[in-house]
Amino acid sequence: MRTVDLRGKVGKSPLGDLGVQRPAFDSSSLEETTTNILSQVKTTGDEAVRKFTVQFDKADVKDLRLSDREIDEAENLLEDDLKQAIATATNNIIKIHTDQIKGDEFVETMPGVQCWRKTVAIEKVGLYIPGGTAPLFSTVLMLGIPARLAGCREIILCSPPDKGGKLNAAILFTAKLVGITKIFRVGGVQAIAAMAYGTETIPKVFKIYGPGNQYVMCAKQLVQKEGVAIDLPAGPSEVAIYADEMAHPAFVAADLLSQAEHGIDSQVLLVTYHQLLIDEVIKELDRQIIKLPRKDIAIKALENGKMILVKNEVEAIDLLNEYAPEHLILASTNADDLAEKITNAGSVFLGNYSPESVGDYASGTNHTLPTNGFAKAYSGVSVDSFVKKITFQKLSEKGLRNIANTVELMAEAEGLIAHKNAVSIRINNE
Repeated sequence: MRTVDLRGKVGKSPLGDLGVQRPAFDSSSLEETTTNILSQVKTTGDEAVRKFTVQFDKADVKDLRLSDREIDEAENLLEDDLKQAIATATNNIIKIHTDQIKGDEFVETMPGVQCWRKTVAIEKVGLYIPGGTAPLFSTVLMLGIPARLAGCREIILCSPPDKGGKLNAAILFTAKLVGITKIFRVGGVQAIAAMAYGTETIPKVFKIYGPGNQYVMCAKQLVQKEGVAIDLPAGPSEVAIYADEMAHPAFVAADLLSQAEHGIDSQVLLVTYHQLLIDEVIKELDRQIIKLPRKDIAIKALENGKMILVKNEVEAIDLLNEYAPEHLILASTNADDLAEKITNAGSVFLGNYSPESVGDYASGTNHTLPTNGFAKAYSGVSVDSFVKKITFQKLSEKGLRNIANTVELMAEAEGLIAHKNAVSIRINNE
């Protein structure tokens, strides 16, 4: 096995025979800065939110919440074809996520012993939507739709304003389309803090969702320690591609660049046993990248990228399962068969005509996914992310008698006599 960085330099894989190492950075100063912002917002509320909005977004915001008029006006700022595209994506996402809603099932484990689970929506949820150079209005669909389908009572949305204090029109249009009307022009760590602790204007929520930069992700992880749930742990966005000799070099390069343009800390990875493909993909990267408006970002991100030449398909799949990518593209002739061997990935795209960007926008699957190797233990966001499950049981007198001896013996063996007595007193009528 050998690795090739995306400038064409050959080297040994950082983890030896299997895997690649994700870019690392010193998080000590990051946590210190983030903790300071969280603390100030927790203490002084809106005052701190406005202060940090001026400091980081260069926006002097008086009214943190957008008015209904501002939300309504956004629709007039968008072209009809974009609004239609958003509507099409909305329909596809609703179809997929509606199918995730399951009814409660009742089970009688023994005669007279009934058990079941009740699905209950999380009452108050907060959605964070990045703005800035890449306003991710598609994320409004990916979070807002399952939140609505789950039945969350209160859904709020925070997104960073521009220097004029305005939010991207597509974000506002999409939010209104999925029924979100509590929208706040707040971004960064201060937005996470406001949703976690509550301020005079921004309500406290029980769970926070959405992507963001390293400061936002750090803030989410820190407030989780204080009892506020988050959707999933995540780092920079990433894509891994497995390609055989039948893959199209131009397609592979385009997929690598589509992820690289997200941010300078994004990671892209190509795994193949075909040396000629690596050479052709490098040529395509050089050809395509110069045409990108965000080429400077993509170039920086490619510094973290790797192409790994493996001996065979088996070695490739072992490596990819170990890496556990956020997005995995199987650009191979036997993609359907290989898909059965994938155990660790956020979302998988099969064949030469399944680019990762369709999942980002409109195929219907959710694009809020675990990164940084967390796909080994976490799923992407779904309707289940917005609900909790409460278990119930109901025993008749006959049912308790049927199970009593089992419970009494187990409780006594553990030395918990009061547990035993709670059953015995009912059975013996003492």
